[in-house]
Amino acid sequence: MEQKMIRCTVMRAGTSKGIFLHENDLPAEGEAREQTLLKIFGSPDVRQIDGLGGADPLTSKVAIIAPPASPDVDVNYTFGQVGITQPLVDFSGNCGNISSGVGPFAIDEGLVKAVAPVTTVRIYNTNTGKILVAEVQVKDGKAAVDGEYSIAGVPGAGAKIMMDFAGTAGAVTGKMLPTGNVKDVFNIEGLGKIEVSIVDVANPMVFVRASDLGLTGLETPAEIDGSRKNLDLLESIRAKAAVRIGMAETEEEATQKSPAFPMLAFVGPAQDYRDYISGRVIRGEDVDLVARLMFMQVMHKTYAGTGTTCTGAAAKIPGTIVNEAACKAGHLVRIGHPAGVIEIEVASEKQGDQIVLKRAAFGRTARRIMSGHVYIR
Repeated sequence: MEQKMIRCTVMRAGTSKGIFLHENDLPAEGEAREQTLLKIFGSPDVRQIDGLGGADPLTSKVAIIAPPASPDVDVNYTFGQVGITQPLVDFSGNCGNISSGVGPFAIDEGLVKAVAPVTTVRIYNTNTGKILVAEVQVKDGKAAVDGEYSIAGVPGAGAKIMMDFAGTAGAVTGKMLPTGNVKDVFNIEGLGKIEVSIVDVANPMVFVRASDLGLTGLETPAEIDGSRKNLDLLESIRAKAAVRIGMAETEEEATQKSPAFPMLAFVGPAQDYRDYISGRVIRGEDVDLVARLMFMQVMHKTYAGTGTTCTGAAAKIPGTIVNEAACKAGHLVRIGHPAGVIEIEVASEKQGDQIVLKRAAFGRTARRIMSGHVYIR
């Protein structure tokens, strides 16, 4: 059987790595497209040995780029979380880290005109129906790579890309507070009643207090991923939230068919801890709260970009679990995650009974690693 050749680019975007594809090079939406993506990544296979996937949720991501469908945006972008052991591509949400690669990719591919020194790229995310704004530094007609901005979880430094997700409130459910409450109570088997906050900005998330789970909020990926008890408990809360906000009909369906979204984070007050990668001390005075995020039913090794947006927004909603943990945060919310600190600029205002998000911007870096063709059977 002859192999098929498809244009592709591998990009490190934020703390994730993804395959960037032109929509016109793929089959139309549906089963044929999903099967093509699975073949590109080598899924399902625990090692993804026969494809481009990196056998990790943070490197099994796809960005599908297309010309704009409306005049008020510069480019269309569809995100897919590609299953590793499951023959599934989850299109139910977005990835903030991968989003940071869309602007540079669009500029370098000639989809967006480069304007020095900074090109603003308005990105329509088809998963959520929301517009993201990327501020991309450019040099010599291309997206800049070199710079002095560093992000926790990525070695070295690069050109800063500011990502503003202020327009993504109610990304999936249509409401910043999908249940209408700043807190809800779940009855979890084996645990009992527990308070949660469900917030939908960039992607829906469910937040719980680390202390209510018998945790500190300082746990490393190895500590959580090595505990079947903790993984099952956290997934049961996440799955129940998925049902509560209408993303799945049953908890079993949430686990099997919507493993990526909603995301879950357990949070705690600011405190000292060690970066699990380098061992350096992160001081409590340098963060506003600590948070550990679950993604694809394991702990995220850093912190998701959309999770950063949602956590930052939740910190500004009085009465949420995040707001209580980060009660002293100003316009800059500093989140302590396993590998360091991520900051997000958050501005909101009250309009009647509603809180309106005016800015939710965080810095990322991105770079093209490889461009060429991927061959699939």
